[in-house]
Amino acid sequence: MDWILSAVENFPKNARFTLASRLADSALDTIELIIEAIYTKDRRHILDRINLYMEKQRLLFRIAHDRRYISTRQYEYVAKAIDEAGMMTGGWRKQTLEKNQ
Repeated sequence: MDWILSAVENFPKNARFTLASRLADSALDTIELIIEAIYTKDRRHILDRINLYMEKQRLLFRIAHDRRYISTRQYEYVAKAIDEAGMMTGGWRKQTLEKNQ
């Protein structure tokens, strides 16, 4: 989260209120959903929403990279981090489904 907020602060001024804002909001929403999932028994729907937000972040970071707002190295870092978070969320979802069966 901290990395994302730092990265979007360096976006050009013309992208701060569009792409940077969307990325920061999406990351914050993801954190809020993770907290909700921790404290909710039926979390399958929430975990699906987390996956959706992460997919949106992947796309937005790809656009940021294409527009050269972040370097290739930064893009590789964030893509790997989002992939790891996605795998953890997927495992959590699978565990939740197994418990409910």
